[in-house]
Order: sequence, then C-alpha cells, then structure tokens
Amino acid sequence: MARIHRLPLHLANQIAAGEVIERPASVVKELIENALDAGAGRISINVELGGKKLIRVDDDGDGMEPKDARLAIERHATSKIGRPEDLAAICTLGFRGEALPSIASVSHFALRTRARGTAAGTEIRVNGGAVSSVQEVGVPEGTCVEVAELFYNLPARRKFLKSDTAESTQISRLVTQMALGYPEVGFSLTSGGRKLVECPPAAGPGERFFQLFGERPDLIEVRKEASGLKVHGYVAALGEQGPVRGAQHVFVNRRIVKDRTIAHAIADAYSVATRAGKGPRASVHTISDAT
Repeated sequence: MARIHRLPLHLANQIAAGEVIERPASVVKELIENALDAGAGRISINVELGGKKLIRVDDDGDGMEPKDARLAIERHATSKIGRPEDLAAICTLGFRGEALPSIASVSHFALRTRARGTAAGTEIRVNGGAVSSVQEVGVPEGTCVEVAELFYNLPARRKFLKSDTAESTQISRLVTQMALGYPEVGFSLTSGGRKLVECPPAAGPGERFFQLFGERPDLIEVRKEASGLKVHGYVAALGEQGPVRGAQHVFVNRRIVKDRTIAHAIADAYSVATRAGKGPRASVHTISDAT
C-alpha cells in the first residue's frame, strides 16, 4: 500500500497560510502592501477585537477588472513577475501571489474591487478557501478586502492568538511603521470605533513624524550617501534615563526590516557619546535606497 499521497487542496492551502499568516497583523501587512503596490494614495484600516473578528482594508488604488479579481484569489497568480530574470529586479512589496488565497483559506473573506475607468466593480466571497459567490457590484474605484473570523476553521491556531488589546497593539505598531515608510500615502486605523492612527498624505518623513508623534525638537535629521547607498532618517537626542531603548524603525528600499547588525550599529553609534551603563533612548527612521 502506498504510504505517500497528495494532500487535499484545502489542507495544503491551510498549511501554506500558516507560513504567511501568523496573526491579524500579518493580514494587515499583506493587505497594506497590496494596496501600496496598486498605487494607493489613501489606505483605511478598520479592525474589531484585535482583528480576530474583522479586518477591513480600503484603498483608492488601481483596482482590478473581473478576470483579474478572480485570478487574485488563486495561488501563485501574480502580476509582478513572469520570468526567472524578474526575481533579480523585484521593485514591489509582494510578488508571489500567495497573500489573498492564504488569507481566504482561513477566514470568511470578501473582495470588492473596481478598476479605474470602469463602470462597475466585482465582489468575490470566499469561505475557508471555497468561493461562495462572484457578482457585479457598485463600488468606488479601488479595492476593499474584508477578513472576518480569522482562523475560524483552525481553532488550534486561533487559540494561540493573544488578547484583543495585544493584537490591536501589534496592528497599530505595524500601521505606524508603514506610515513612516510611505509619507506620501494617507493612512487611517480604527479599532473598535476608536481612531488610533490618522495621517493625511505628507510632504515628507519630517511632516509624517509630526503627524504621528507631535512636536519633537530632539529629533535630528541625518543624511549620508556612500558606496552606492543613500541613507536618510531621524535620530533622537541621547537619553538621560537608561538603560532604555526607544522605538527603532528601519527600512531598506522602503521595506520594514529587523536586522541585528543594523540595530548593533545604531547602539554602537550612541554608545560612544553616552556614559557607561547608560543605554540610548532612540527613535530611528532610516530609509536606504540602492542606487
């Protein structure tokens, strides 16, 4: 008797979803990145119960025509790459075509979208990976994605989510970071009817810092260009209370990154000007663009 067999498609999709979607903030990140890749100028995020009950992301980007909307919820369907050579020149935030089908396989999912210049939009509803309806609807240009009851069909995964407050905090932190990385885009985040982030499009990182954190006279702008790299950001004044480390927001080619080498370099740069035993209280926003 054969011991190796193919996994059922719905089970394979749920396993794949676990590689992409860890928590509500993961869903929000994927949907925001899709909106940015679609050229959105404004992105609105609404969550309920820390994103466990509902996540809704609206954007005013390019939107999709009916055929593209249907393909968007199929695995490995993407407009970002077509040849192996494209992998060496990726300029978008997403490219594998896994986000939407992965999210749809572990939630009650609704996609409403309308391409620019078209008369009507498309609505697709998916429950646990199975398409339940596709219909023409009247919607604004752009895309709206609703994700309800995340992990409803994976109770073991849902059980390991943190409290509503903790999950909301993760989402708020993520939206703040995305807003810092894309100051030209307007962002809003509402959680349980409470506005957590409200940022209209800004002229640059400095104005976006003010929108998010208010007046910060201690911030110092830094710029450097060397060896084909450009670094631009803001660093906070040295802290008097330690050992304390403030928030560090680091972007490489506008992607959020967490890197020990970069974090160590920041700490080391502060250490030469602080007393022994005192840690830096730093708020750092850095964008590095390869030229």
